[in-house]
This record gives sequence, structure tokens and C-alpha cells, in this order.
Amino acid sequence: MSNVVGYARVSTREQSPEAQEAELRAAGAVRVFVDHGESSRIADRPQWKACGDYLRPGDTLVIRALDRIAGTEQMAIELIRDLGRRGVRLRSLTEPFLDVDTSTPMGEAIVGIMAVLAQLRVATIRENTRRGLAHARAQGRVGGRPSVMTPERTAAAVRLRQDGHSIQHIATVLGVGKSSVARALARNEDDLNAVQ
Repeated sequence: MSNVVGYARVSTREQSPEAQEAELRAAGAVRVFVDHGESSRIADRPQWKACGDYLRPGDTLVIRALDRIAGTEQMAIELIRDLGRRGVRLRSLTEPFLDVDTSTPMGEAIVGIMAVLAQLRVATIRENTRRGLAHARAQGRVGGRPSVMTPERTAAAVRLRQDGHSIQHIATVLGVGKSSVARALARNEDDLNAVQ
């Protein structure tokens, strides 16, 4: 006999899962597993594992929203596929497109479309970030921490290097790391080559 099984999760111990539990029971859940203070990015949540052990082929897992079980799109897709392979139907109360039988060809196609959309979203974010960084560099802005190698320190490093001192000695004199000195000298060399 198939069951409707609920899973609820709250991110902090202070939050109450009662509203989620009530919604899941109203949707027909005969048993509700609840994780308190657990991140959705962690797959090893105690009650999530217990829920997985409890589910049987033909059961329906009902959740309030996909973010209750998965913290990333990739994790969500893997969980949906796994449930489908096990013959468990997934139903979200707030996302009607998730009320599909993922063990059928149509359900698997929907999961495939979700995977493509998730990859597209990641690629779009990556491309937008790359464009934003390129634009910032073109405006003379560089991300990250400010370099410890100020123009004065760089000029001193160049002079010391021309006098034959090692990068380690220069770093000690300037009170900075060797890698900072090496990068500053390399940038200075590139700038000189660009001018010539």
C-alpha cells in the first residue's frame, strides 16, 4: 500500500516547523519527518535520511517547496532523479510543476529540462560575472583585497632588485610576502615591455 509521506525542514532551531507540518498533513501525509536547524545544502540531514529509508516504491513524498530538500539546483535534480528511480513520486505544495511521476518518460523529460535550465542559469551567472569583472577592469577597478605593494613599495622593490638583491631579501626589507614582491616586479616588467 502506497503512502503519502511528508518532509519539512527549518534552517534554525529557533524556527518552528509547525506550519509546514500542518500543510503537509492537510495534503494527506500520514507521517512527517522534520529536520531542525539543518542546511538544505547538506545531504546527510538526520530526518531526511530517515525519510529516505522509510519511503517505498509507489509512495508520494510531499514537501512545501523544493528548497526544503535541496540547496542547489544540481542537488535538487539528483534527488528528483533518485526518487524517480526508486519509484517515489515527488509533490511540492508551492511548485505545481513538481507534481510529476519521475519514473515515467514524461517525468524524466521534465527533470532533464530542469537540468538544462539549471546549467543555463549557472552559465549565465558565470558569463555575467566575467563581463562585470572585465568592465570593472576596463574602468581601472580590480576586485579582491588591495595589494600590500603600494607604488612606493613597488618602486623600492624595483630599485633593490636592480641592485642585485634577492626577492626574499626585498620581501624582508619591505615587510611583505615573497609572492607579493614577485607579482609586483612581474607587473612592473610587463608595464615596461608594454611601453617599449
